[in-house]
Amino acid sequence: MDGQARGARRQARGPGLRLAAAAAALAGALAPACAFMGSPPGGPPRTIPPRVVRVVPESGAVLTTPPHQVEIDFDEVIGEQTAATQRDIQGAVLLSPADKWSVDWHRTHLTVEPKGGFKPDRVYRVELLPVIVDLHQNRLRQDKIVVFSTGPEIPAATLRGAVVDWTGGHLAAGALVEAVLLPDSLTYRTLTDSGGNFALGAMPTGDYLVYGVVDLNSDHHRQSREPFDTVRVSLQDSAEVGLYAFAHDTVGPRLRSVELVDSLTLRLIFDRPIDPTQPPDTSMVQVTPAEDTTQRLAIGSVLTPEAWDSVTKAAAAAAAARDTTHRAPAPGRPGAPARPGAAGEPQHAQRQGARRAGGLPAGPRPDTTRATHLLAVRPAPTDRRIVRLAAPLERGSRVFVFVAGMRGLTGVVGHQSRATLTVPKPTKTRADSLRQAAAADSLRRSRGADTTQAAPPDTAHARADTTHAPSDTARARPDSTRPNPDSLPPRGDSTPPAQPPLPARRDSGPALPPPPLPAPSPPR
Repeated sequence: MDGQARGARRQARGPGLRLAAAAAALAGALAPACAFMGSPPGGPPRTIPPRVVRVVPESGAVLTTPPHQVEIDFDEVIGEQTAATQRDIQGAVLLSPADKWSVDWHRTHLTVEPKGGFKPDRVYRVELLPVIVDLHQNRLRQDKIVVFSTGPEIPAATLRGAVVDWTGGHLAAGALVEAVLLPDSLTYRTLTDSGGNFALGAMPTGDYLVYGVVDLNSDHHRQSREPFDTVRVSLQDSAEVGLYAFAHDTVGPRLRSVELVDSLTLRLIFDRPIDPTQPPDTSMVQVTPAEDTTQRLAIGSVLTPEAWDSVTKAAAAAAAARDTTHRAPAPGRPGAPARPGAAGEPQHAQRQGARRAGGLPAGPRPDTTRATHLLAVRPAPTDRRIVRLAAPLERGSRVFVFVAGMRGLTGVVGHQSRATLTVPKPTKTRADSLRQAAAADSLRRSRGADTTQAAPPDTAHARADTTHAPSDTARARPDSTRPNPDSLPPRGDSTPPAQPPLPARRDSGPALPPPPLPAPSPPR
């Protein structure tokens, strides 16, 4: 009896329990929707770039305990990839002093942490590069720098300077600058702006080894194969340095090819730039005929391309002075705008464009004063030399050019190298052919050729009239059915001539009756 009662009570409670469970599931499904309520989708896209609203720890803070990480908050959701050449979010932050660090993306904020954690008694510098973009590809307008300390007071010393690509002859925009504090080897990093300038503020005082690197792969780390330059500087309050980045090769220059400028001038092209402080010397170059390498052709001088340009310009000016018909170029119109870069600005500065860690947003024209001054003090090296011979080369000849002793930018002297030059033969023109024919005709006349011979027929005479109708080659055959006039009788004789017998034909069967005569037509 008790078992039956308990079963009835369970059956009565079953529908109620199922209804309560369904209500709880519906409430759980609606709860998240209410928690993330916001403006409905649609409307115009956002055009305002993201902004940094908070950084923890704050810039200028002096902490007694190193933080676990640095947090950078934005006013909106940012993209997980950047607008830099290296699109990973890792390249959006520079942390100093640190060799390696990690950057993590959390939709509306980033966290930065060095490998091994933050250390005590150090001054840290966090630089957020202007490569952050939001979901609408709006880009961060300017960088953000945060300096904090984990023990000592924040210093006020500043290191400034500029970096140029020396071998390229232009400023180095977006170059990596590393200042290594000695003897602790603490490395502080930054990037040059679009004018090749940089500034590292809040730096501890001391001696630094400063590197300027053309960051070819944009990984924000110095590589041995990348062009760089280094200088040592003592920093107290402020200091300024100039860095000439170039590839540091371990071998000297080698001759790659030879070009013929004219019959007296050769252009030597090497595989790497030559030290501009090494004066050209004729003892470094030998030119020999290919048929006999023991014979040397006399060399008048060896020049740099700049010296050769000066020689050619002076020769052109002297020729223009002797030419009385030469007209001087008209002066420019007053008030005409100057060509960009005409005031000594590096030729490739404008071609480089605004670039810093993948490119800066368009802005005011960068200050290129420092880079221009650096290139004026030390012009860009070249990989060419000009050789002037004492006697012109013969057309169609072949010569060997030997070079030894050329010094590279790192001071390494190259071994002997050789290149071959073939002087092209002159091409025969129509005028040359006419002159040659005239000379041959004169030679025939001088040898006593018969000049009284009748002149050749006039081939310029008018052609015969080809419009005349041709003779009738389709003349009709004679009528074999008409009688021969010789067999006709005289006019007085009315006797008809005898008909010749018909040729016999083979009997192919019974003879056929002659066809019936046509009926006479009725008279009109």
